[in-house]
Amino acid sequence: MPPLPADSLALQLAVAAEAVARVRVGQALNDGLVSLWQAYPELPPASRAAVQDIVFGTLRDYGRADAFLGRLLRQPLTAEIVDGLLRVALYRLETRPDASHTIVDQAVEAAARMAGGNFKGLVNGVLRSALRDWSALVGAADAQDESRWRHPAWWLRALRKHYPQDWQAIATAGNSHPPMSLRVNRRRWTLAEARAALDASGHASTVLGERNPWGLRLDEPMPVASLPGYAEGKVSVQDWGAQQAGLLLGLANGMRVLDACAAPGGKTSHILELADVDLLALDAEPARARRVTQQLDRLGLSASVKAADARRPADWWDGRAFDRILADVPCSASGVVRRHPDIKWLRRSEDVARFATLQAEILDALWPTLARGGKLLYLTCSVFPDENGLQVQRFAARHPDCKRAPMPDGALERQWLPGTGHDGFYFALLEKT
Repeated sequence: MPPLPADSLALQLAVAAEAVARVRVGQALNDGLVSLWQAYPELPPASRAAVQDIVFGTLRDYGRADAFLGRLLRQPLTAEIVDGLLRVALYRLETRPDASHTIVDQAVEAAARMAGGNFKGLVNGVLRSALRDWSALVGAADAQDESRWRHPAWWLRALRKHYPQDWQAIATAGNSHPPMSLRVNRRRWTLAEARAALDASGHASTVLGERNPWGLRLDEPMPVASLPGYAEGKVSVQDWGAQQAGLLLGLANGMRVLDACAAPGGKTSHILELADVDLLALDAEPARARRVTQQLDRLGLSASVKAADARRPADWWDGRAFDRILADVPCSASGVVRRHPDIKWLRRSEDVARFATLQAEILDALWPTLARGGKLLYLTCSVFPDENGLQVQRFAARHPDCKRAPMPDGALERQWLPGTGHDGFYFALLEKT
């Protein structure tokens, strides 16, 4: 049987199905996509973009296909790739109803070339049954919380418990397309130059805040590689919430600064754009530490970068205290799930407690390296209190020399929930007395 055309919807559905199948067996989406691009070099850029759109949409719709397939199949499929194909095809049917017959035909074409072609008839029958009973399928799916709100049941219970007034808005934001925000490298460009270059390329932008005159949000997203000034290190892609970290540290020239969990390097580079500091950036994984170095090289910045575990200062600390520490600790990433929709599929309820334990270990290890009068900014991209406010309360109780320092607005902590302008983040500034 001849291969599928490189620009066909059938091939896009087949590759997207493989990506979804990989996530369902535990692989991170970014890793899966990298390996798939290598496996399908014939995919043109437009097809890659289409595959990514289908994959992200399918994964954002957690629980949706489960509700559909529960009514369409007599028993769950054991062939992961065929299960993935049905999921991406059903997502496409719901979002592109005007092309429903083309989607079914192309999905059947894809099925003919996977799993020995043994599921071609099943895929055809399931999708045509879906078209006949679409209204009933959607009604049944909307009656189930996981499918209606597109989050795991344990996640929804946690949101209801901690945010009884806001849980629906948080879930809705987690299913949406994220905004694309930029940070202008003040050492290489002005805000006016950045906006003029964007305007010339046909991309309007909005200035994000008076306190940070270097942040922009694009009215419409665009490929990173096409961003004016990106290759020259004049601009970076960074969420508006993430840009708060460097601002809240209260940096000054000459400070000694530690970025304890630095990869991929966005906050590291922002610190260096804001002040002339002596900065050490750590990441436990060598490959991720290399990404920090690559980011700094692109922006024309310099720091000491080490592949080391923040919990083991003996491996990386020279005994000189830091004036500022950024502890952007590993977390559930529940505040950035719209950017990383595989998180819904990979996280389990017990992971929150596991991350909380890891965070406590990192904080306890970092605290002795902070100078008296120095400040540590504790930061997560989570919305779960066990990783945020409760974590900070427990830490302060263990360390009598820890004082909750006010942020510029006077607050002792800041919980940003994901919304139209930024992702979900938590911030707390801790001073060593």
